[in-house]
Amino acid sequence: MAMRNVISTLNHDGTEVMGPGVLMYHYPGNDIMNGSLLTVESNHFCVLKSRGAILDVYETGQYPVQTPQRPLLGSIQQSFYGGQSPWQYEALFVSRAKSVAKSRGLALSRELAELDYDVDYYVHVDSKEDAVKLVTHMPYAGHVLTTDAVNAYAGPVVEQSINQLVQVTPLEQVNEKIHDITELVRGHLQDFLSIYGIMLNDVKVLMRPKDERMRELISLRAFGLSEHEAVRYYVAMKMAEHGLLSAPNMAIGEPFNIGITAAQAGPVAAAVPAAGDGGLGAQAARPGA
Repeated sequence: MAMRNVISTLNHDGTEVMGPGVLMYHYPGNDIMNGSLLTVESNHFCVLKSRGAILDVYETGQYPVQTPQRPLLGSIQQSFYGGQSPWQYEALFVSRAKSVAKSRGLALSRELAELDYDVDYYVHVDSKEDAVKLVTHMPYAGHVLTTDAVNAYAGPVVEQSINQLVQVTPLEQVNEKIHDITELVRGHLQDFLSIYGIMLNDVKVLMRPKDERMRELISLRAFGLSEHEAVRYYVAMKMAEHGLLSAPNMAIGEPFNIGITAAQAGPVAAAVPAAGDGGLGAQAARPGA
């Protein structure tokens, strides 16, 4: 008796094909025949298809492939394939583990200021029915479906949800609305992903001004400074970075004086003639002139 093929998600060296970021894996071999053994790991589902039609969905365990054979198909197998018909069956393994998808993009505040956003959302396939939805409705290329591919569909939903609230919110108040933004993204994203049998577990949203200068100004405003004071302190910090001695004066809003004042000069200042003496005053002020 011929040895039965074992169909699983393990490579020949024992490593797992469905690592982080892989939601679905299409077994690439054409050796799934009647009598083959499907091995389903504890964190997977397996959807078995024949000629494009879904035959069954398996949970954890090992199952022999056994389906009724049509007389015509049986004669073809015997004549051309020695009892085996390649590509008669397809096995698609669906991950039940929680995976993380990432979406990044650009939003505009009420003042049309640009903000970068990063959204991490955690997803998983919960049931056999959901696995069928994923196999049926989500297109994929090659032999794997990744979270990046899923995000290609979900990304526009995230962007629309964020802009729906951010575009009517002043720039300085965006972070105060981060909870409302997160809940809005969660609701829209769950409704969208449920079509594909994907359950949304959690959503993390992070937003920041795209312009570095604007980020620093908002940080200064968070210390309780007024808009005018924030700009003044920002300029002072930039001056300090370039080693300018007048940076502290800019921060406190006072003029910067170079040299000594007339009060500090005392009698020396009195000895200097008034302007218009032909420049001789400078000589008179020097000792021994």
